[in-house]
Amino acid sequence: MVDRGRIVRRFGAGAARVLVTLVRVEGSSYRRPGAHLLIDADGAYSGMISGGCLEAEVVRKAEWMVRAGAVVERYSTLFDDTAEIPFGIGCGGVVDLLMEPANTLECRAVVEAMETSLDGEERRVATWLPEDGRPLARAVFDADGRVVFASESLGTAEIASVQVTNCVDGISSADSRIYFEALAAPQRLFVLGAGEDAKPVVTMAALLGWSITVADGRTQLALAERFPEAERVLATASVTELGVGAADAVVLMTHSYEQDRALLAGLLAGGPGYIGLLGAAHRSSLLIGDAAAMLGRSVAECCERVWAPVGLDLGGDGAEAIALAVVAEVQAWRQDKLGTACRLTAEEVARQIAKGGAARYLQTQCAGGAVK
Repeated sequence: MVDRGRIVRRFGAGAARVLVTLVRVEGSSYRRPGAHLLIDADGAYSGMISGGCLEAEVVRKAEWMVRAGAVVERYSTLFDDTAEIPFGIGCGGVVDLLMEPANTLECRAVVEAMETSLDGEERRVATWLPEDGRPLARAVFDADGRVVFASESLGTAEIASVQVTNCVDGISSADSRIYFEALAAPQRLFVLGAGEDAKPVVTMAALLGWSITVADGRTQLALAERFPEAERVLATASVTELGVGAADAVVLMTHSYEQDRALLAGLLAGGPGYIGLLGAAHRSSLLIGDAAAMLGRSVAECCERVWAPVGLDLGGDGAEAIALAVVAEVQAWRQDKLGTACRLTAEEVARQIAKGGAARYLQTQCAGGAVK
């Protein structure tokens, strides 16, 4: 996602010469299909298509290689001490790179699709790779499958035959000449709480190219200048004003029991895909129990929606370590790698509640860390 933004900005500067796309991988590779590299006339570039082992060679030859149009070139990163240039120094794979001149309608269409996706509108791209004398062709679709752009060389039947509604990055299983790319919108992260410990969470999430909203009912904290990497900073404690959707991630870290309780109940009434709750197991259990009672739902049902205490168990101490654990957990959720290990059970909530009520947390500003 970060590469995509850099490529869009470099393309807009007007000096781009070649766009390189990783379209196929055999064996191991640092990057997956969908990685891009945009090269300027002076050799400057944005993006990465390997761990750094291929870029220099590709940049050096790319403009010459596309002098007659787009091509697909294969590079081996398998270590071979007899080869003149062991590109990968043992990276262990073979990659196919699509190289296309930047001054074509097709290249402009895919970069515009990248830009649109960064603005929150998903795009899907089907590229007919150059082969047997037939030049590259491309069609771009919106999230509903409507055609946004199509090369003049593509017929109506050819475009209609492409199923892009559920495409993933890579070569089509039905037609090895067609490369699919899904350009999703950036992950949206809502950080509810604008304390000092929210700052590294926002900074780390921004490094991943996520779209970040910070919100807090305390106006003295919810200030844009405190969170320059955030897209929005809102002085509100109302979930309804946030516009949270099913694909969004939310981290609750206001350090105010009352705010967290109201926000958690509002989030559980809605549908964000990820709800992370900062605080020790006892405090989190009380909040889940209170929210369940407010909504008239079972504790077990609410536990299934909340990751608490928030953050992967990475160890460490302090705001930065906790932020790393939180952002890592959201990333794992995005990649469907999280499972259920980071959730409280109804039995654990009951055991924690038996230790004492919420009185110790009311009118205080300390939520504790992401202690398991």
